[in-house]
Amino acid sequence: MSETNGTPDIPAGSTGPRPEPLRFFGTTWVDRDNGYTVRRIAVSAGSLATAAAACLVLRLAYQGLQIADIGSFVTLLMVVMFAICSALAFRHTWDGFTKRPDLDRQASLRGLLTIGFVGSLLAYFFRSLTEAPGEKLHREEYEAARKQHQNRTVRRTGNPSKKRRRG
Repeated sequence: MSETNGTPDIPAGSTGPRPEPLRFFGTTWVDRDNGYTVRRIAVSAGSLATAAAACLVLRLAYQGLQIADIGSFVTLLMVVMFAICSALAFRHTWDGFTKRPDLDRQASLRGLLTIGFVGSLLAYFFRSLTEAPGEKLHREEYEAARKQHQNRTVRRTGNPSKKRRRG
C-alpha cells in the first residue's frame, strides 16, 4: 500500500480492477490497513457528534417556533415533518450501503433527504460501528471484478484439438 494516498501498490503494467475509494477511507478498506480502524472510530464519533449538534440546532428552531407563538398545529407539523424525513433519510442511506442507489429516485428525494439529514448521520454512525459505510457493497463488487478479470486472463493449456473426448 502506498503511504501517501492509501491506494494499493499496483505494478505499472497491471490491468486488473482497482478498488473504488470510499468517502473518508480511500481504499484502506481493501486490506483494512493504514489507519482503517482509527478512521472508523473517527467517522463514528464525527457522525454522532454532528447528529447531536444538528439536534441542538433543531431544538433551537423548535424553541423559536414556540417563542413566535405560531400555534401548536404548525409546531406539531414541523416536528412530525422532521421525524418522518429523518426516518426516510436513515432508511435510504442505510439501503445505499448495501446496493447502488437509483440516481433518478435519489434526485427526486433530494429535498426530503436534506430535511432528514439527522437520519443520514445516524445511519453513518451505526454502520461505521461494524464496517466502513459502503464497504460490503464495494467489497462484493471488487471481488466479483477481480474474479471476472482472473477468469478472462487465465491462459488455457495445451492444444484443444488434442483433447480427449469422453464418450
